[in-house]
Amino acid sequence: MGRLIVALIAGSLFGSGLFLSGMTDTTKVQGWLDVFGNWDPTLAFVMGGAIIPMAIAWQLTRVTRKPVTGGSFPAPPDAKLGRNLVLGSVLFGIGWGLAGLCPGPAIASLSYAGPGGLVFVAAMLTGMWLAPMLRARLDRVAQPE
Repeated sequence: MGRLIVALIAGSLFGSGLFLSGMTDTTKVQGWLDVFGNWDPTLAFVMGGAIIPMAIAWQLTRVTRKPVTGGSFPAPPDAKLGRNLVLGSVLFGIGWGLAGLCPGPAIASLSYAGPGGLVFVAAMLTGMWLAPMLRARLDRVAQPE
């Protein structure tokens, strides 16, 4: 039960931060991406505000044996650039640029984004469901015979 309460608090804090920072405002996100037009650099502070605590958290996992709520820490990400990372990044970037939302802000904006937000979340969930099948197919195609 303690893990659920911690997850609820962390998720609520995360969603509130996304809302307050403007990450759920699609025009603000698209303004950040429009570097050759009406560029809005304010999301750089949001990203810095996310990267700094995460860097500290990764450092803490090196000296802390296990999380406070139990279980184990995830392994550090692989530093190698592979097909899956590149393809996933490209697809994420395309979706973020077209819709102005990524998964966290999309969920946080469900209560007020209207039909467009619901369509985005439905498409995102469909993509998450299809991704393992597509990855398995790509892995089969990439296997040398």
